[in-house]
Amino acid sequence: MSTTDPFSAIADPNRRYLLEELRRAPKTVSDLANGLPISRPAVSQHLKALLDCELVTVTSEGTKRIYSVNRHGFDKLNLWLDQFWS
Repeated sequence: MSTTDPFSAIADPNRRYLLEELRRAPKTVSDLANGLPISRPAVSQHLKALLDCELVTVTSEGTKRIYSVNRHGFDKLNLWLDQFWS
């Protein structure tokens, strides 16, 4: 299930793991699946949820799809969170 709510998306521990991995470097689904006990199709579904709420982006390089963190998506989260500290 995908969602456009970033807080719902990051509630899943597998998605948080994917974001932590992508924070280090852009990666393919295969690269990301190597560190998880779930299938590549499941990783793709988690990435779709993160794409839907704009926390990750994807670019194509030949037949590969490279995923990376979308800083703009996190800027929106930070703006919302910052209102509690000002």
